[in-house]
Amino acid sequence: MPLSLGRMNATIERRMLINYRVDPALAQTWLPDGFRVQVVDGVAIAGICMIRLARMAPVGVPTVLGWGGENAAERVAVEWTSSDGTPSRGVFITRRFSASRTAVALGGRLFPGVHTKAAIASDESPERIALRMTTPTDTVDADVRLSTTLSNSVLGSIDEASEFFRAGSTGWSPASKKGDLDGLRLDTDAWRVEPTTPVSVRASLFDNLPSGSAELDSVLVMRDVPAVWNPVRTR
Repeated sequence: MPLSLGRMNATIERRMLINYRVDPALAQTWLPDGFRVQVVDGVAIAGICMIRLARMAPVGVPTVLGWGGENAAERVAVEWTSSDGTPSRGVFITRRFSASRTAVALGGRLFPGVHTKAAIASDESPERIALRMTTPTDTVDADVRLSTTLSNSVLGSIDEASEFFRAGSTGWSPASKKGDLDGLRLDTDAWRVEPTTPVSVRASLFDNLPSGSAELDSVLVMRDVPAVWNPVRTR
């Protein structure tokens, strides 16, 4: 684990979860030993989390001194067996991206998560959100309208989808030292997930997979949620 700032307060100004149904055998190849894809109705759930944080600061430090920025993560819903033998759920993050120079410079060192530089732009209103991310290897374009119902998702209703992702709030990602992993858990007493109707969604990671390997499942949004990010030391 890196030298860590410890628990961090933050406000999730916007978190967009772009979710795909992916062939489980393919998704398993993205994971290191010890992780298993979480299979839902015969498919793996993978996707991209695009999150804008504000007022991020160590617990105990006034939030007025905090910082923020746009970040993104490519992730897969996974299961693993904890060190005490109990089954656990979360996500494995294959890659993290950030528009923040601070996150790119200090991620994996001062706080968990190695980040690659990205350009992230947004156009947002109460009814519609459009996001674009470009990196040296990937592009993401998502344009969605906020809705009241979740349609055509393997996760069922918005309540089922909300619980699915809340139960998987612990994320593991490659650390700065090869072979090590960084763990981070999102905790909040104000968990709120909103469904959307996708207008247009493109993501090169999934669009470029072999035909039939991945299909858009849903896009969910969280807005204005106070949260605490807790480093996780062991699985």
